[in-house]
Amino acid sequence: MHRFFVPGEWIENNYVNISGKIIYQLRRVLRLAPNSHISVLDNTGWEYEVDIISLNRDKARGEIVRKYFSKGEPRTRITLYQAFLRKSRFEFVLQKCTELGIANFVPILSERCVAKWDRTKVERWQQIIREAAEQSHRGVLPKLHNPLKFKDACQNADDNTFLAWEDETGVGIRDILSKRLKSAHINKSAINLFVGPEGGFSPAEAELAHKAGIATFSMGKRILRAETAGLVASSIILYEMGDFGT
Repeated sequence: MHRFFVPGEWIENNYVNISGKIIYQLRRVLRLAPNSHISVLDNTGWEYEVDIISLNRDKARGEIVRKYFSKGEPRTRITLYQAFLRKSRFEFVLQKCTELGIANFVPILSERCVAKWDRTKVERWQQIIREAAEQSHRGVLPKLHNPLKFKDACQNADDNTFLAWEDETGVGIRDILSKRLKSAHINKSAINLFVGPEGGFSPAEAELAHKAGIATFSMGKRILRAETAGLVASSIILYEMGDFGT
């Protein structure tokens, strides 16, 4: 069943009124007609199975036949502090990490960032997130936050904040998982993960992170690309926290 995130105000009583770009998808791309079934989501975690009553070039109206809470959201909410990357690489991170289950994206501007933040691309990036969330059966859209400078992002650190650093030699991701994340005083439902740009974080940034209470860790002997590291680290964390079960 095709899924669409819609504004909450479109849902009224037992009906949903649809307009805008979704109409093109329904009519021209999917070739749907009255009596077709779709699923709409209001970005609160609820899903609505809808029977389309009418559909024309400007709007559609459907009747809600079933309502249920989405099962597509992981229990562990990861906020990915991703150093800003070149266009296609940043979009890859948004798409694949949305599919994985990331709750928040916070772009950070670090010392070795090559790409420049372009606010004119925000609408496109949000559309990438939306499409990935619909495809992967997410119940809530991940939020794309405004960019932060690295030092400002460090101010958000708590006991659940970890930074992937290729020059870390004493602590691996297994250590983070076996010690820090299994500690009784750690809030396991929310984790902050920092991932660097193409050139990685500088030693000065790692030192700043340490002073802010952020634990650095190594991803192993192989150096992952900047657009891959967050995906791999998040996958491992979600697996360890039991979010890949049935």
